[in-house]
Amino acid sequence: MRVEIWSDIACPWCYIGKARFEKGLAGFAHRDEVEVVHRSFELDPGRAKGDTGLVIDMLAQKYGRTPEEARSMEANVAANAQAEGLGYRAEGRDHGSTFDIHRLLHLAKARGRQDELLNLAYRANFAEERSVYDDGVLVELAVEAGLDVDEARAVLADPEAYAAEVRADEREASELGANGVPFFVLDRRYGISGGQPAEVFAQALEQAWKDRPLTAIGGDAAACDVDGACEVPQAGSTA
Repeated sequence: MRVEIWSDIACPWCYIGKARFEKGLAGFAHRDEVEVVHRSFELDPGRAKGDTGLVIDMLAQKYGRTPEEARSMEANVAANAQAEGLGYRAEGRDHGSTFDIHRLLHLAKARGRQDELLNLAYRANFAEERSVYDDGVLVELAVEAGLDVDEARAVLADPEAYAAEVRADEREASELGANGVPFFVLDRRYGISGGQPAEVFAQALEQAWKDRPLTAIGGDAAACDVDGACEVPQAGSTA
């Protein structure tokens, strides 16, 4: 069975949702027969390379909130991440174009190191003092994931390298009706939107294994939409 996950490094619910999915997968009897493929989805596809700013400022502007309210929003997301055992810096993170990260993830996919690079990029973006919008940091992450340093640098230096693959993923997401991430498709039969609880993913894996028609599983859950807006639950929420 194949599970395809559309996500963006800038999306905190993709980071949290990946952890929850993996918890659901860990208890699935056929987990060794599940192929997981990560696909590209930019929340801010029109953002230029090098156009970066603080996440707190972006949230305040997008939601029309004060900086203090934006910090509270980030603190609530941090609580959800920490509940899953994930590191999360609620202050000081930056925000920018993720196109180059997605291109590098396609290189990693071609070399069999996609999940390794994705995990490192999430950790760098959300838990560490490392900007994933800096080419030097991306090269470091690529090497840590097991990629060749010269090959990673060559991809970043050529804006057309793996660009078609990123765009193809994004077109396919649109065709499947995904207007936000994370978006999970199980064996092209089941679709799951948002960072659902691990139990929902476990149920979906069981049902998809039985080869049922495509069905939306779970109700609304926290997600980031196509214009980059990320829904934030109230304190104490885990969905």
